[in-house]
Amino acid sequence: MIRCPKCGHEQEQQLECKACGLLFQKYTQSRERRHQETAGEVDPAAPRRSGSLPLLLAAVLLVAVTAGTTWWLTSGRPPAPTGSAAVPVADQGGERPTLPAPEPLAPVHSPAARPATVAASPIEQAKSGTVAIETPWGKGSGFFLTDTTVVTNKHVIEPDRAQLEELRRKVTTGRQLIDLERRKLDEARGQLRRLPDSPSRRQLVIVLQERERELAGVLPAQAEAEARLARMEQTATNADIRVFLADGSEFTAQSIQTSPSRDLALVTVYSAGATPLRPAPQQAGPQQGDRVYTIGNPVGLRNTVTAGIFSGYRRHEESGEIYLQTDAAINPGNSGGPLIDERGRVLGINTMIVQNTEGIGFAIPVTTVFEEFSLVPTPEGD
Repeated sequence: MIRCPKCGHEQEQQLECKACGLLFQKYTQSRERRHQETAGEVDPAAPRRSGSLPLLLAAVLLVAVTAGTTWWLTSGRPPAPTGSAAVPVADQGGERPTLPAPEPLAPVHSPAARPATVAASPIEQAKSGTVAIETPWGKGSGFFLTDTTVVTNKHVIEPDRAQLEELRRKVTTGRQLIDLERRKLDEARGQLRRLPDSPSRRQLVIVLQERERELAGVLPAQAEAEARLARMEQTATNADIRVFLADGSEFTAQSIQTSPSRDLALVTVYSAGATPLRPAPQQAGPQQGDRVYTIGNPVGLRNTVTAGIFSGYRRHEESGEIYLQTDAAINPGNSGGPLIDERGRVLGINTMIVQNTEGIGFAIPVTTVFEEFSLVPTPEGD
């Protein structure tokens, strides 16, 4: 009989355990190898070699080499010049000689040695001159055209009268509909109290609950419209016009000038951090397909840059005004921000989009600003 060393099963002499499948011969060989690796096999009859003589010879050789090196470094060499710093050799366990500092070399302009300040790209520079404008009735954008003058849209810094009238009409209609719905619900509740328990009564209960739920969903929107109307109807002052620079600093408008016929306005802001944008020369107007960028404050996301192309010049059918068309994204809050070229020069003032479309936006040419307010553009390069 043989007993399996792994599972303890007893059986007749075999090569493999019938219970766990262990191969007896391989198991024995594995045990012997493990024993040899841990304990090691030493032949007692083998002569033992002494390691003292080789160690002694190595020590003598090390001393001789060290002494020769020291003599070579110190003899026949001129002393280090006065004022030169000595560069110590790294200590590796023992005193080491010092060597004179090497002669200075010409500086190498590696990436680590580059100036910390890198010139900003034209787009970054234009972004620094773009501002966010917040009023009691909404948000928009603008940009510095001079050190103290911010250009924006008129509808950004004062309520649009047509929009105000439309909002007033919607609010009034909403009030009437909500009042009528509440009266109808009161009538339905009175009818419900008079009905006996029946399928008709249970159906009315369900209808009543659903109409109450719908009314509850309408009330927040009506309240928001009421508050917006109240803000637009109030008389705003310059202090209500807040201007935020790209670095987050906040200022209030000192004065406001609006165009009587165009959607343009100038806001005076005194700030040491103003970065005026340069207008593109009139003779360097954009060509169809040119790369353009918009910068602004869409839906409150400040310093947002979008890219597109210049799509063409368009004439407004009613006013006859010329607009710049682009497919760069112009969203609510972008109004008043700059439309710039790849060199960061202002081409126009982002103004409007075509409703229910994508990629059709319009900007007022920047030359119109100088014409409207009798401004003199700063020559490029000044």
